[in-house]
Amino acid sequence: MRTRAKSLSRKFQMIAGIGIFAAFITFGAFLQVSSQGDLSDTYPKGFRGSTCTVETETLTIGYSSYYLSDEYEISEDEPRTPYIPVQCGKIPQPGMLNISIDLLHPASSRNVPLALRLVRLAFNDDETFEEHAILSVPARTHPSGVITHAFRLDEIGHYFIYLDGTSSDNTQYLVRVPVTVGHEWRDDVRNFLPPFLRKYF
Repeated sequence: MRTRAKSLSRKFQMIAGIGIFAAFITFGAFLQVSSQGDLSDTYPKGFRGSTCTVETETLTIGYSSYYLSDEYEISEDEPRTPYIPVQCGKIPQPGMLNISIDLLHPASSRNVPLALRLVRLAFNDDETFEEHAILSVPARTHPSGVITHAFRLDEIGHYFIYLDGTSSDNTQYLVRVPVTVGHEWRDDVRNFLPPFLRKYF
């Protein structure tokens, strides 16, 4: 009798354990998050924290940026400048921005001369916008697969970082990374929402 009770108790524990595990998987899938708590369609495996991915038909990149406010006073005896990682191009106010772009796929893109451009958007009354060039870096290859650059964003507003080039077989590589300087009130509200609701707000 006691053996049967122990057997039933173990079965119940196993069923309960499997049920809890299945609930975690189902809940994670419903919220569209990975086991690290990141949006699974934004962060591929191996990229976490402040790194975002941008994918086009011909090129996939990992993008990360680090920000330093204009209000920060750099000391001469400071070992390094305290740049702050920012989430996918959302910068709280004007300042310096260090960006890093990883050429993830295809590996052949490292042999393609790619140009880097920074433009500021000027919106018209009819909700269209014009692009005003701020910075242009001539096309060159990046054998290491990493592109880094630092620049200053002086004004609140919307920007695009373009990475583009053409391979020897006429494959066009073009990626556009949006950057916003100055958070809107919606961004503060969005931070308090569950991940699956953020894309609707």
